[in-house]
Amino acid sequence: MSAHCMLTGARPGFGNRISHSHRRTSRRFDPNIQSKRYWLPSEGRYVRLRLSARAVRTVDTIGVEAAVARIRARGVRV
Repeated sequence: MSAHCMLTGARPGFGNRISHSHRRTSRRFDPNIQSKRYWLPSEGRYVRLRLSARAVRTVDTIGVEAAVARIRARGVRV
C-alpha cells in the first residue's frame, strides 16, 4: 500500500541522494504513517485509519467524528 495519509493527503516527496563525490541518485521522503484504531460512536464501531503523525495530533484536537467527516469529504472510504 502506498505511503499516504487519509486525513491530510501527505504523500512521499522525491529528491536526490547526494554522495560524497556529489553523484545524484533518486530517493523518497516517506511521511511518518501510523495505523491507528479509533472508536466511532456515531456508527458504534471501530475504524482503522492510516494517518501521519501530524494527523494523529489533528484527530486529538478536532475529534474523531470531525476527522472522519473530513476524510469522507476527500472521497476516501472509511
